[in-house]
Amino acid sequence: MATENPFNSILTTLEKPGGAGEFGKYFSLPALNDRRIDRLPYSVRILLESAIRNCDEFQVKSNDVEKIIDWENTSPKLVEIPFKPARVLLQDFTGVPAVVDLACMRDAMNKLGGDSNKINPLVPVDLVIDHSVQVDVARSENAVQANMELEFQRNKERFGFLKWGSNAFNNMLVVPPGSGIVHQVNLEYLGRVVFNTNGVLYPDSVVGTDSHTTMIDGLGVAGWGVGGIEAEAAMLGQPMSMVLPGVVGFKLLGKLRDGVTATDLVLTVTQMLRKHGVVGKFVEFYGEGMSELSLADRATIANMSPEYGATMGFFPVDHVTLQYLRLTGRSDETVSMIESYLRANKMFVDYSEPQVERVYSSYLELNLEDVEPCVSGPKRPHDRVPLREMKVDWHACLNNKVGFKGFAVPKESQNKVAEFTFQGTPAHLRHGDVVIAAITSCTNTSNPSVMLGAALVAKKACELGLQVKPWIKTSLAPGSGVVTKYLQRSGLQKYLNELGFNIVGYGCTTCIGNSGDINEAVASAITENDIVAAAVLSGNRNFEGRVHPLTRANYLASPPLVVAYALAGTVDIDFDTEPIGIGKDGTKIFFRDIWPSSEEIANVVQSSVLPAMFRDTYNAITQGNPMWNNLSVPTGTLYAWDPTSTYIHEPPYFRDMSMSPPGSHGVKDAYCLLNFGDSITTDHISPAGSIHKDSPAARYLIERGVDRRDFNSYGSRRGNDEVMARGTFANIRIVNKFLNGEVGPKTIHIPSGEKLSVFDAAEKYKSEGHDMIILAGAEYGSGSSRDWAAKGPMLLGVKAVIAKSFERIHRSNLVGMGIIPLCFKPGDDADSLGLTGHERYTIDLPSNVNEIRPGQDVTVVTDAGKSFVSTLRFDTEVELAYFNHGGILQYVIRNMVNAKH
Repeated sequence: MATENPFNSILTTLEKPGGAGEFGKYFSLPALNDRRIDRLPYSVRILLESAIRNCDEFQVKSNDVEKIIDWENTSPKLVEIPFKPARVLLQDFTGVPAVVDLACMRDAMNKLGGDSNKINPLVPVDLVIDHSVQVDVARSENAVQANMELEFQRNKERFGFLKWGSNAFNNMLVVPPGSGIVHQVNLEYLGRVVFNTNGVLYPDSVVGTDSHTTMIDGLGVAGWGVGGIEAEAAMLGQPMSMVLPGVVGFKLLGKLRDGVTATDLVLTVTQMLRKHGVVGKFVEFYGEGMSELSLADRATIANMSPEYGATMGFFPVDHVTLQYLRLTGRSDETVSMIESYLRANKMFVDYSEPQVERVYSSYLELNLEDVEPCVSGPKRPHDRVPLREMKVDWHACLNNKVGFKGFAVPKESQNKVAEFTFQGTPAHLRHGDVVIAAITSCTNTSNPSVMLGAALVAKKACELGLQVKPWIKTSLAPGSGVVTKYLQRSGLQKYLNELGFNIVGYGCTTCIGNSGDINEAVASAITENDIVAAAVLSGNRNFEGRVHPLTRANYLASPPLVVAYALAGTVDIDFDTEPIGIGKDGTKIFFRDIWPSSEEIANVVQSSVLPAMFRDTYNAITQGNPMWNNLSVPTGTLYAWDPTSTYIHEPPYFRDMSMSPPGSHGVKDAYCLLNFGDSITTDHISPAGSIHKDSPAARYLIERGVDRRDFNSYGSRRGNDEVMARGTFANIRIVNKFLNGEVGPKTIHIPSGEKLSVFDAAEKYKSEGHDMIILAGAEYGSGSSRDWAAKGPMLLGVKAVIAKSFERIHRSNLVGMGIIPLCFKPGDDADSLGLTGHERYTIDLPSNVNEIRPGQDVTVVTDAGKSFVSTLRFDTEVELAYFNHGGILQYVIRNMVNAKH
């Protein structure tokens, strides 16, 4: 059992400057007198401090502390350590299932004889409702109010459930809808940098149920995305089990050239780190180039950690951080405490002092002067295209066979013109024409330089007489109300409005598929003529099928470039040599004529972005709005489930649960439900975006009297397991080898040969009493952290996934839901082993979990006489314990009931 912390002897008092009293006590790293600590990366020091502060020789042991101090030698050995984050961050799409699970756990605890009120977050939980802004109304002065009213019509039940949760559970802050994007609110307001809890100071650290939680790393707060399942365990006081990561040192030199944006930099960094290989690692930035990067620029780079594959991209706290904290309205007292604590505990970087050489696992270097304007696409965020090569690259994509860089458009069709009528006016579309242009996503809306840069492009364009074609769906979705304040103060919002970039709401929009419908005439022209239409967005994700079903080409770009491409109306353009449009006096207007200098942007930022804007915005943030405040919600600590609800439904995870763990299990004579190649993302797996009218989920809703116009999105229905199970693997762009090149959410039921929806095939297998497995290639589960990408397959009846490699968070989520992850041996895959997927698969595991070792070899046997050796991807002893209990939540409940006795 837990004992007194053996490191209490290094608890040290932190005095306020000038002898004005004390801030509190802290666990002092220098007091350990261990020279190895001076060489540790700053990101690892945060893990070390957490282990020391939480050491009880039970959940966290002295040996764990030693492993972290000896990081230089232990990290290459992939040793396991526990980590307790300071807080947990949720947004509403992931927050709803988290609160559903907490409510279910209370019920289960009650039935097992435990105290249901014990089920409360034990660390602060910040839940920001930000994923509900669908761009139904755009290019309108009234877009914000109109979209908000539609949000509440669609999501009233879901919002009411979250409001109930904010009252029913302690230690949970709910930020109402219409306030902003979770990661921008986290950066500007929620991020503490240093906590002071009951007189003990410690670094802020956070895990969130969205992979872009990493944005907070730009503020010097260690944060990353985890599965919703892991986050729930962290809320309940369980240490996260993680492999002590390697740390890539990324040295920055020089400064960005004039006209080059932070977005150009992050797309360059993303490509470099993808090439280097940083999956499962921390990336820590350092070097003299750091002084040239604003905090917002750092946050942009940190935000895209999932796109380059790292657990986090960390920027240690320095003077730039302190300046940003003051800018965003943090008090002088708070900033003084943060600086004093971090300096005292050797966690502050002062570039005016000689730097102690830190050790990294590997090194990269970038001279910022080498960065050039670029975009990424058309289907992946790390496929960077220099702007000067865009036209050539686009034509290559038209020619190339279907793939990440190809559409296989026949030569004779590449110049096709699709004629249509838009609001009574003749119009036309060609391949590469832009139909969606969105300034969206916390990646960029948190950065005043690129937002005001976009506004300056709009101003220059308007003054020259340029316009955006009326059928292009343009939108601006700021990540917080601060953006609106500085755009208005600068006097530039009116120019964005003139071009159709009216504010549509405050939250995640196009980047997560909330694009809304495009005009019916435009949609028909695309589908009837098989046009490869384009979307350009300032987001971080552009996987196929994510942004909009009808935009096959999706490019990530800086906000100023989004405006430029909207004006050009096509991605098939060379900005150096071809005009972007014709001015009011008939002259050709080029890209260079509308592009602002870095000095112009800096001057507007300096005069327009003020601390009072942040204070005014966030002082009122939890007060909500009339629609939120008028929501009537039930009282009581146990939720009254409504069996007729199509939004909130009690899932079956704890049905028939007893106090005895079910134990280890293998898989016998399983059929392959799906046979995949490489890069199957969580967007392919998890229900996301709109609900297709012919899908099993649509059938379910119609059977329950839901009109098609009220389907809403899968994200909004994450609180209903029956909808989500039917939407698993329902992505219209999914490629299943069983279908011989056909694209779509179908599979083959092997015994009968029938082609069915994935859900219907799974139901048929289950009714016949058969287990199921999935075969996959490399990077299975890459993309956003989505707990439903694991919950969905579990509800379908999938018992194991055999892949070449897994994305970190997704593998962890599979384990959390009791699904066995296996990796082919290096050099092996389904094709090289001659597996067609039509075989039946048996995976033998000992019934006693104590006989299983993390990472051990397991032989898979097929009924076709073939067998092969794979690696069992339970990576830690704790994961084996979760598997033994049938999942992480069952493990937590049984431990809490046992703690009572």
